Amino acid sequence: MERSAAAAAAVRRVRAPGGGGERERRDPQRPRRGGDDDGSGGGGEDGAPAAGGKKRGGPRRRALAEARAAPLVLLYLLALRALAHVSHRQLLSRPGRGGARDFSAPRARGYLDGITAIGPRTVGSPENEIHTVNYLIEQIKAIEVESTDAHRIFVDIQRPTGSFSIDFLGGFTSYYANITNIVVKLEPRNGAEHAVLSNCHFDSVPNTPGASDDAVSCSVMLEILNTLSKSSEPLQHAVIFLFNGAEENILQASHGFITQHEWAKSIRAFINLEAAGVGGKELVFQTGPENPWLVQAYVFAAEHPFASVVAQEIFQSGIIPADTDFRIYRDFGNVPGIDLAFIENGYIYHTKYDTSDRILTDSIQRAGDNILAVLKYLATSDKLAKSFEYRHGNVVFFDIFGLFVLAYPARVGTIMNCIIAAIALLYLSKNVLQPKTRAINNLKKFSTAFGLTLLSWISALVTVLIVAVFISLIGRSLSWYTHFYVSVSLYGTAATAKLILVHTLAKKFYYKTMNEQYLGDVFFDASLMVWSIALAILTQIGLCSAFICTLWVAFPLITKLMIHKEFRQKGVTMRFVMMYMLGMFVPYLYTMYLSWTVFEMFTPIMGRSGSEIPPDVVLAGLIVAITMILSSYFINFIYLVKSTKTTLITLTTVFVVTLLLVCSGIFFPYSSDSANPKPKRVFLQHTNRRFHDLDGNLVKSDSGIWINGFDYNGISHITPHVPEINDTIRTQCEEWAPFCGLPWILPVHFMFRKNWYLPAPELLPTNPVHFKVLAKELMPWNSVRLSFEISGPSHMSLYIRPREGSTLSTWSLGDGRPIASVGGDYFVFYSHGLQATPWHFWMELTASEKHADGIVSLAIAAHYFFGEDQKSPQLYALLERLPNWTFSSGWSSTYDLFVF
Repeated sequence: MERSAAAAAAVRRVRAPGGGGERERRDPQRPRRGGDDDGSGGGGEDGAPAAGGKKRGGPRRRALAEARAAPLVLLYLLALRALAHVSHRQLLSRPGRGGARDFSAPRARGYLDGITAIGPRTVGSPENEIHTVNYLIEQIKAIEVESTDAHRIFVDIQRPTGSFSIDFLGGFTSYYANITNIVVKLEPRNGAEHAVLSNCHFDSVPNTPGASDDAVSCSVMLEILNTLSKSSEPLQHAVIFLFNGAEENILQASHGFITQHEWAKSIRAFINLEAAGVGGKELVFQTGPENPWLVQAYVFAAEHPFASVVAQEIFQSGIIPADTDFRIYRDFGNVPGIDLAFIENGYIYHTKYDTSDRILTDSIQRAGDNILAVLKYLATSDKLAKSFEYRHGNVVFFDIFGLFVLAYPARVGTIMNCIIAAIALLYLSKNVLQPKTRAINNLKKFSTAFGLTLLSWISALVTVLIVAVFISLIGRSLSWYTHFYVSVSLYGTAATAKLILVHTLAKKFYYKTMNEQYLGDVFFDASLMVWSIALAILTQIGLCSAFICTLWVAFPLITKLMIHKEFRQKGVTMRFVMMYMLGMFVPYLYTMYLSWTVFEMFTPIMGRSGSEIPPDVVLAGLIVAITMILSSYFINFIYLVKSTKTTLITLTTVFVVTLLLVCSGIFFPYSSDSANPKPKRVFLQHTNRRFHDLDGNLVKSDSGIWINGFDYNGISHITPHVPEINDTIRTQCEEWAPFCGLPWILPVHFMFRKNWYLPAPELLPTNPVHFKVLAKELMPWNSVRLSFEISGPSHMSLYIRPREGSTLSTWSLGDGRPIASVGGDYFVFYSHGLQATPWHFWMELTASEKHADGIVSLAIAAHYFFGEDQKSPQLYALLERLPNWTFSSGWSSTYDLFVF
């Protein structure tokens, strides 16, 4: 009984509508009874005392009840957070819909162990081009022997050569020679005209076993091939399994397949299996383009759905510096598809810790169940043969706590969003403009509440960003990298406290003579207005993610209508509180579920996002955004409770204590815990540099170990362990040389401007670069064609900088149109497999007049990722000295600059 009274008192400020007809707000200018300015208000209608001349409940009981409102809200949010966490955990443990499973995770794990036992599989290495190829062919042949008569299996080893340009990482051109693809076609005995493609890659980045990226996907594909081939039921269409051997070289092998292989012409849809983390659940984060039937196929077939159009729009915005083979099939093959990736534990993605034992068998089973079911569905679908006839725009899709996926055409979403936004705005207009005698006054107060809501959000954002910048400036960035709760305790509490403080001050000084019931009501409507405007804007922009705003408009609006009905019947009761919480349940729970996914993806990325973007600022902004969303419909409680003093003191105390602990350095960013490592990434190259003039004379040369820290902290935490690595050896950019005269493997120089160069002895690689000028030809229109031949290791980077007054007009690479990278230089990424012939290419430059100092600077960087040339004794020695909480990837390289 006491609990009911307390709950009722906590929200008693909202009044019931008048006895008949239209809802009427209390006059906001009407003073409180008895000069009551402390927020207690009147108990009866229009602020009148309750029957018998007494207010309902004594002041002590009312104050106690109001003091309980904040903890009630906090408990509610904590419960939702727990539910969101449980939903994510259950995604891995849900049994399949089919009961007995066809896909065998233990057998797939056997394949995984076999691939990772080979070791790092860098393009061009024997491990990638011979050992892994032999292992995969051996397994495929064994599967073929056991296949049924209903199918035929064809195997082809493709070694394509080609080039293309891509705007990824600032824009560059890629050239590949004799790389490896293993292509397997499973088709009905009588053949098939159309096919669905399943793609994985078996190569890895240097110095990592690449279990999740992407050996586990290839293992899953092997087991799917095994399962389908043993089925006695023939498929309607062929299934092509592409085990591509050069994805880490920026999508080269998929380009070679889709543009050159004869089987590529039959492909009507594809599934791409990727990784952004180690194991866990695989997220559908890209679909299409414009093929809703593919999403519907996933919705119908997947046994453990996990998909989000929000992830798709984030990924395709370019915020995350990554790309997948999906782009190649979409842009160069004009084929629609589905892109899936493991996202859990991205801290050890692309590190030595990416081992097979860290991938749970449940994750393999879950991925196998999903992909097998979707592939089987597509291979028996009539729509596959006519996929181009089903291009009907984009689709909105999102899973509901891993139980099922909602998907509908974006045009349907647009109509639904517009209707819901219009209903909400109509409701708000009617609310504010009724009765007509107080419409102007109501509009003024509503506008003030709307403005205060926005002001509180801006104030919270600015405050938290100031704290984040301060933390970055004092060198305590990423203090939450290993201890994520620190970010919530630091930035979450600051944001929440600032929001509450702004509204508390407004209530005390600006609204001190106004009825709390009216204030709670109008601030609820102000939040509804914010979300309605956001819904309209995002829908107009064309973002499918606008469905989130739909949730935050529709459910609160229904809740508000439910509350009004309850008011008219019984006034404020415990039932009112329960209806309020239940009405908000869906948007709050879904937002927390989605937030969990976003933080799971973004937090590890902050450890490899470069030296230029302060990760604390990014994460703090993200936390403030989530805080604003979750607080939007609880702001009105600030005006309904008697005091927020205890809540503010608690939040401020947590913030101050956390800030002091962070400033003291007690939260070390990195972890060497063998069970759950969160290492700092450091890349080191022992490099020789040689600079030549126009006459070919050597004008400068040096040798050293070039060091790049992959996060904002640089080498500040490493210096105490290796004192010679400090800011006295900061790298100086050679402004006159392409890419600062440094051997970048990819054009990411704009992301890593802080690097270090430690002098070291000269290298003598056994396979040095051989650079030849084959021809210099005068062309029409003041053009010069230069032809070159280059041979060297499997990975090289070519940098081109036209001198002032000259222009690179065309070349033999890509589609013939040179693509400049960020900064104006041209970057060409080159790789080859085994037994590749020397690289020949030409370029044409146009100069307005003769230049005594040449028309172009051309540099070639060679990278030794494997073999005896990979690591020098000096590099080995330095790597051994780095602390165990680092992941250090090291190799040797050379940089040679020429002028023509």
